[in-house]
Amino acid sequence: MYRILCFLILLLAMPLRAMQPIQILYNDWTSQQVLSHIVANIFTELGYQTEFIEAKTDGQWFLLKAGMADVQMEVWEGTMADKYAQLIRSQVIVDLGDYTLKTREDWWYPLYVKQHCSGLPHWEALIQCADIFSRPGSQGKGVYIAGPWEKPDRARIRALQLPFVVEQVDSGEALWKKLAIAHKIKQPILMFNWTPNWVGAVYPGEFVEFPDFDPRCETEPGWGVNPRFLFDCGNPKSGWLKKIVSTVFFEQHPCLVKGLRQFDMDSIMLEQLAAMVNLENFTPALVAKHWLETNRIQWRRWFAKCIE
Repeated sequence: MYRILCFLILLLAMPLRAMQPIQILYNDWTSQQVLSHIVANIFTELGYQTEFIEAKTDGQWFLLKAGMADVQMEVWEGTMADKYAQLIRSQVIVDLGDYTLKTREDWWYPLYVKQHCSGLPHWEALIQCADIFSRPGSQGKGVYIAGPWEKPDRARIRALQLPFVVEQVDSGEALWKKLAIAHKIKQPILMFNWTPNWVGAVYPGEFVEFPDFDPRCETEPGWGVNPRFLFDCGNPKSGWLKKIVSTVFFEQHPCLVKGLRQFDMDSIMLEQLAAMVNLENFTPALVAKHWLETNRIQWRRWFAKCIE
């Protein structure tokens, strides 16, 4: 009875936040979901409780600021750099480092589109070839299909005076459905895509080459090809991919922090994991389990401080 009483007193004395499960952000694209399952399984094997917090990218920042999320395994420079920088300045998140791979996120088309617009991949070709991307209701303008993530597509269209309108879909899966339909009949399509991703292995294509990215493109209207507007450039062509955690997590779990700093993936591995879900119909959870079993020596080395 005395031991039980002591345990209860100790339990009550623990900070409430430390008793809660580690909250892992869970977004709506494949590679992020697989990585989230991988770290959740690692944490579970190390004796921690976890839970997924489903969120769109534009909603996850509030969750991090409000202490309602702990871990985000994929922060992309091209899509999330501004919000990431704001939270870093506010000291509500901690950067646990980049993956060794490089990323790119931008306007993309399948290679067969060049048969209809020979000036591609240069962005000015879109001005002359916009009509091949038109759809009923677009009033002769080209249609660019955007994902649900934070991108200044309309601002770019205005700054570069592109005769295009934006059609926004609500998920990565919706993008791939539109691509599959267009590819089957070889219909020109211009859409958001990224790398590393499984898509390039199935649908050869290219990114549009906009004016090179520079931070001033987003802050100084006088910089770039249009002196009146911001966003007259493309996204970074060799972007970073980061892991971040809340400051609370950083303070409470030093051994997990050390492990996450070392946690890494290259482009080939991440694309293979995503392809197992999107092409072979495995679930993200099953793919993560396979990776953990195959790479047990590696991840246990990364998290060795939590095992000692």
